[in-house]
Amino acid sequence: MKLILHEYDLKLKHRFSIAHDSRDIQKSLILELRDGQFSGFGEATASKYYGYSIEEMRAILEVNREQIESYQYQSPEEFWVDMSTEMSVNSFAQSALDVAVNDLYAKSKGVSLSKLWGEESSHNLVSNYTIGIDTIEKMAQKLEEFPWPSYKIKLGTKEDIAIIKELRKLTDAKFRVDANCGWGVEETLINAREMIGLGVEFIEQPLVADDWLGMKTLYEKSPLPIIADESIVGEGDIERCYGFFHGVNIKLMKCGGLTPARRMISKAKSYGMKVMVGCMTESSVGISAIAQLLPLLDYVDMDGFLLLESEIADGVRLANNTIVVPDSAGIGVSSLIS
Repeated sequence: MKLILHEYDLKLKHRFSIAHDSRDIQKSLILELRDGQFSGFGEATASKYYGYSIEEMRAILEVNREQIESYQYQSPEEFWVDMSTEMSVNSFAQSALDVAVNDLYAKSKGVSLSKLWGEESSHNLVSNYTIGIDTIEKMAQKLEEFPWPSYKIKLGTKEDIAIIKELRKLTDAKFRVDANCGWGVEETLINAREMIGLGVEFIEQPLVADDWLGMKTLYEKSPLPIIADESIVGEGDIERCYGFFHGVNIKLMKCGGLTPARRMISKAKSYGMKVMVGCMTESSVGISAIAQLLPLLDYVDMDGFLLLESEIADGVRLANNTIVVPDSAGIGVSSLIS
C-alpha cells in the first residue's frame, strides 16, 4: 500500500465569513492510498479554530508512513484502532487516513461504502447551502444567485434578526441558523423567539463551547432546538452534550473519521438526540465521504464543494439543482482532477 499526499488551495466563490473566521482560500490535503489497481481517497482541510495546519498533518503522516504502507489490515475498523495511538494527536490527519482506508476497502469489494455497511438509501436527505456573514445586501445576493430548498445562515452580528427578516422576503426555503459561538444566553432566547416565526428550523452552537451552564438554560427554555457543533469534538462528547443540546453536528475531521463518526451517530440516537453531519468546506472528496452516512442522519450539511470556484475530483456533483451521490464503489471518487 502506497501513501500519496496531494495539497490544494481551494478557491472559494465568495469570501467565507463566520463569527470567528474569514477566508478566501481553503487549504486542503488529499490523502491517497494506492494498492494495486485501487486508490482510496480521504481529505482534511486546514482549520485555524482547531489549530491544524496542512504542514502539521503532512508531518504526522510522514512520521507514520512506514507503518501505514506496510500495515496488513483486515478491516478499516481494525486499522483505526491499531493506528489510533499514533494518529489521535491530529484528528484531521487521522480522519483523512480513515476515510481513505474505508474507501479503498469498499472499492476492493466492488460496492459503495454505504452498501458495504448494509445501509440502503435513496440519498434524498437535502443538504443546506451556507450563506456566510456579510452585509445584508450581499447575503441576499448570495441567496438569490443560488436557489435552494434549505439554507444555513451564518450569524453573530448586531443585525442578525434584520438579516433573517430580509432573507425571508426572498424565499420560502427552510432556514437553519449558525451563530458559531457568537451569542449570549439572553440574546439567544430573544433571537429564538423572533426566529421561530420566521421559518428557522434550529439554532446551531449559539454560545461558546464551554458554557455548559448557559447551554442548560437554552436546552430548557429555547423555543427552537439547539444543535451542538463547537461543543462536540470526539466520541466522549456525545454523553456530555446529552441534556444540554437537542442534537449534535458531528464532523469527520474533528472526531477522527468515518469509523468513530458511525459510533457517535449510534450513541447519539440511543440518547434520542437529533444527528447531523457537517462539513468544513471540503472538496467533493470529503463531501462524498459524508454522503455515505446519509441513511443514518436527520440533517446534513454537505455543501462544501458547492462553495468552491472549481472542483478537484469527481464524486458527488450538482445536477438539476440537486446534489447527486454516485452509486459507484467506495465513496464514489475515482480520480483527482489535475
